[in-house]
Amino acid sequence: MSEQQSSHGSCLCGAVGLLATTVNPLVGACHCEMCRKWVGGPFMAVECGTEVGFTGHEFIGRYASSEWAERGFCTQCGSALFYKLKASGEYMLPAGILDIEPQLEFIQQVFIDEKPSYYCFANKTKDLTGAELFAMDAAE
Repeated sequence: MSEQQSSHGSCLCGAVGLLATTVNPLVGACHCEMCRKWVGGPFMAVECGTEVGFTGHEFIGRYASSEWAERGFCTQCGSALFYKLKASGEYMLPAGILDIEPQLEFIQQVFIDEKPSYYCFANKTKDLTGAELFAMDAAE
C-alpha cells in the first residue's frame, strides 16, 4: 500500500494553485452521471483529507452539486479543482492536477453500475456500485 505524502498542483492556466498536505496516492474513478458531466468522463480522484490550501481564491468557483458535496473549478480555464464533502470537509482532488502523478496507483472504481459501455479500463480494480458505496459510507 502506498504511503501518504504532500503534493502541489494547479489548474490548466495556473490561476489557481494548491498544496495538499495529506495525499493518499491511491486513485479511484467515479462513473456517476454527475462526475461524467463535470469532467467529460470518469472523475479520477485522490483522497486528500481536509488540509488543502489554495492560492488564487478569486478564481475558484464553487457549485453545490448535492446535499453532501460541492465541486470547485477555475473560473478562468474551467479546470476541475476539487470535490469536497460538506460534512467532513474532506477533499477529493483530480489525480491529474497533482505534481505526483508518477507515484499514483489506480485501485478502485465507484458507481460502476452507471459506467457507460463505450469505455473500460484494463486495470484490475475494486469495483463498487453506487448502493455499495453509500452502504459502506453509512457503516463508517
